[in-house]
Amino acid sequence: MRRPWVNVLMAAALLAAGCGRTRGGGDGGGGEAVVRPPERVRIGAFMSMTGDTGQYGLSAINGIRMAVEEVNAAGGVGGRRVELVERDTRSDAAETERAVRSLVEEVKVHALLGEVVSSRSLVAGQVAQAAGVPMLTPSATSPEVTRRGDYVFRSCYTDPLQGAAIADFAFRSLGARRAAFLLDAGQTYSTELARFIREEFTRRGGEVVLTAFYASGAADFSSQLAEIGAASPDVVFVPGYYLEAGLLARQAAQLGIAAPLVGGDGWASPRLYEIGGDAVVGDYFSSHFSADDPDPLVRRFVEDYRRFFNATPDAFAATAYDAARILLDACGRAASLDGAAVRDALAATRDFPGVTGFVTFNAARDAVKPVVIIRIGDHGVHAVAQRITPDQLAPPPTPTPTPTPQRRRRRAR
Repeated sequence: MRRPWVNVLMAAALLAAGCGRTRGGGDGGGGEAVVRPPERVRIGAFMSMTGDTGQYGLSAINGIRMAVEEVNAAGGVGGRRVELVERDTRSDAAETERAVRSLVEEVKVHALLGEVVSSRSLVAGQVAQAAGVPMLTPSATSPEVTRRGDYVFRSCYTDPLQGAAIADFAFRSLGARRAAFLLDAGQTYSTELARFIREEFTRRGGEVVLTAFYASGAADFSSQLAEIGAASPDVVFVPGYYLEAGLLARQAAQLGIAAPLVGGDGWASPRLYEIGGDAVVGDYFSSHFSADDPDPLVRRFVEDYRRFFNATPDAFAATAYDAARILLDACGRAASLDGAAVRDALAATRDFPGVTGFVTFNAARDAVKPVVIIRIGDHGVHAVAQRITPDQLAPPPTPTPTPTPQRRRRRAR
């Protein structure tokens, strides 16, 4: 099977070699006229393929490669072949800026896809906006990202919606009334998502009994977890990334903490179960996608992805696949490949049928779409616990007898 990551430079060289000349016409003197192929649609993808969030970026780039392969196999964008140019941000903000500048200034891409996390998307958005090149992030949820300017879009939900959905689920479905937070102090994603969860949880009548912090890359959470155990919360919100989440779940199990851990989309990685093992079984996290969704569009995507990569797609692969398809669809509808024309076509996207749900961009260039709550089962099998759309978020409940919170015995491993 032809793979979608065919070397871009080799393809360009072959194209150049194939440019011939034909006699007559064009030059008015009967000489040779250059026959040029249609301009390629150059898409720059910048993702963290190495470093702390390398798993996210690798999944995302696979989703993008697959989407580009499919579009090219179907004839390209308006007859023009899509040329994908990739850059590794190395999970670093300074490297992200260098990568994006290279794509817009040297490669002169028509549009950008990336990055996977909010902090680096903020850096990239500033460069893209200044250059007038449309940028679509598939998974950066901070509301600040699209505020960089009118050339910056996102095809995932935002943290205010994600936080409200997590709090709603914990309060209504888990019956939680007392919550503890365990946050990565150095990650904007973690602290910002926690703020939105806290606001909605307390608005509903919940109480935050403890907030503790850890540093990115931490391996020992014993002191924070001891405090949490002493506070006896009904739920522990951990809006961080999969590496620390898996480790702290193991340690929580060893300390006998029975309250479920609930995370955000930063948990969405196959490595979560590899790291946490049985200790994460019975915990929950919000996501954009479930590979077990019976929707025919999702089933086809999962099967195709497995054939391409011999793996099951995660949420980062799915969101990036959708983002690439949305962007290429906009390029096809745009009056030209000029940045402003592609930007306007993106802004006009309505009800795009993605594997993560139908996507419509609102006036702030944010996608309006559902939040999926995932329950981790035995052997790391994920099940959809709840799917929450913006209009389904219930108003604060009227006073009723407090339900018994859901608890379960953790299995140490």
